[in-house]
Amino acid sequence: MLRRLVLFSALALLAACQTNNVAQDFDASRDFAAYRTWSWKEPALQYRPDDPRIKSDLTEQRIRQAVSGQLDQRGLRPAQAGARGDLSVQTYLIVENRHQQVTTQYGGAWGGYWGGYWGGPAFNETRTVEYKVATIQIDLLDGRDGKLVWRGSAEQTMNHYPPNPEERNSAIQKTVTQVLANYPPR
Repeated sequence: MLRRLVLFSALALLAACQTNNVAQDFDASRDFAAYRTWSWKEPALQYRPDDPRIKSDLTEQRIRQAVSGQLDQRGLRPAQAGARGDLSVQTYLIVENRHQQVTTQYGGAWGGYWGGYWGGPAFNETRTVEYKVATIQIDLLDGRDGKLVWRGSAEQTMNHYPPNPEERNSAIQKTVTQVLANYPPR
């Protein structure tokens, strides 16, 4: 019973540590104010791994809508149909398994206020906890020369897999907002 309680606590702690690791990189020599329009670079969304359990038209639609909305909020407009934008946008959805070792100590001695210790021998138990991390990466490439000018990514620990549609939509919106929060770079 105690082992289950400790294991549950460790899993709850992992689930609570849902901090998104957000990273951005950009070409400082570029004039980001000159970029006014954007278009998708096909394929607009690439999956890593190319797993049919992850790959979905619905997921692609959610990511496209989230990216489009965030770019619009930053003053970038979609290029005219058939025209190339000042920026080409490509996204990646990367899902990977990660492992973390959790060590729990059982037993040991306890002491009273006036001395004297009581209790049993202490022992440690180490186990590996496996969890999934999803990363959304957004690449912005110059529409003229095709060079990468800005890249942002954020990863999120998945509490349970697969999440329901509302959770997916919320997680995608939140993650894309965090990725593009510092675009354009200052």
